[in-house]
Amino acid sequence: MQRPGIGEYPPGWKEFATQLKEEAGWICKRCGHPHDPPNGYTLTVHHLTMNKAEPFDHWWAFAVLCQRCHLTIQSKVVLDRAYYLPHSEWFKPFVGAFFAHKYLGVNLTREEVMADLDYWADLERFILEGDEIGA
Repeated sequence: MQRPGIGEYPPGWKEFATQLKEEAGWICKRCGHPHDPPNGYTLTVHHLTMNKAEPFDHWWAFAVLCQRCHLTIQSKVVLDRAYYLPHSEWFKPFVGAFFAHKYLGVNLTREEVMADLDYWADLERFILEGDEIGA
């Protein structure tokens, strides 16, 4: 059995990763540092689901991070892992959209998640604790 995150990138990955970096303004989503390879800030795209075959339309599965942040969160920040502490601000949009997909079967846009960010980021807690849900 192959470990998640290992294996071949899907066709079109290089172009997709470049597009994500361009959409992010060539800035790390976690620390806000610009792409600056000579000083150790090379932008990468992290698979938050640890699945290289994740469909490209699941925007929430891919985070543009500098290499330093990528290495810091690698295998520590995983979408499908229960968290008992509040999520970091940079992570909330990703986890909120993931929870909408996981629990409600909907693929929200970034704009839809951002319109009610705290609700979507806390969706899993609402469900697991049995709280009333009403977006």
